[in-house]
Amino acid sequence: NDNFYLLTLAAVAKELNRRGMRNADVLLSVGLPLTRFGAEKQDFIDYLSKKKEVAFRFEKEKYTARIARVSVFPQCYAAVAEQLRTLPGRVVVVDIGSWTIDIMPIENGKPNEAECITSQQGLIRCMRIINEECNRQIGQELEENVIQQVMATGEAALPDKYMNIVKDCLRDFAQKVYNTLKEHGYNLDVIPIVFVGGGAAVMRLFGSHDSGNIRYIEDIKANAKGYEQLGRVFLAKHRDQIG
Repeated sequence: NDNFYLLTLAAVAKELNRRGMRNADVLLSVGLPLTRFGAEKQDFIDYLSKKKEVAFRFEKEKYTARIARVSVFPQCYAAVAEQLRTLPGRVVVVDIGSWTIDIMPIENGKPNEAECITSQQGLIRCMRIINEECNRQIGQELEENVIQQVMATGEAALPDKYMNIVKDCLRDFAQKVYNTLKEHGYNLDVIPIVFVGGGAAVMRLFGSHDSGNIRYIEDIKANAKGYEQLGRVFLAKHRDQIG
């Protein structure tokens, strides 16, 4: 399937156009979910670098890109890339996404892949539980965008009977995340923790732990910014090899 490859070329074209360029040597800095990173990293590199030089048209303009390198990073690591210098020597990143919760310890700026954990209890599962509870108690369900609004802001134009259910379920969700961390030996009062992804706001708004060792990165573009930052770091170190 070439869909992602074509989308990547479109992104390259937009970046070149923004810089007033039509051809360039390109370093692709991309990411994979933690669950797929180890098994699919090399295949993903091969997929994106299958053509070392590619000429293509986008929005009636012709571009030529020479793929100098493809660098692949775990998504949750990329999300904190811009803050690595300000983080302690050992920190736990908890990436709460739509389908999964990824837990990645980072030691001295490097991910400890041997201790990474993935749970299949992401935000979509949480929304389903909320609607199951609404159905059980009231006999009606809520639209996903309404639940997402409460997740992001803590508020929505809802009758109290619905809002109480949503907030109770979100508190339960946050507690389950804490419990997962505790089960794997993390002391929530001590270990530095960074919550990222769509669920970072849920943890901030509905979590019961609010100590100084916990941070939240709620920027939905954190991963994309992280890929760029990591790419720049690599380029600065290896510019002579890239050209």
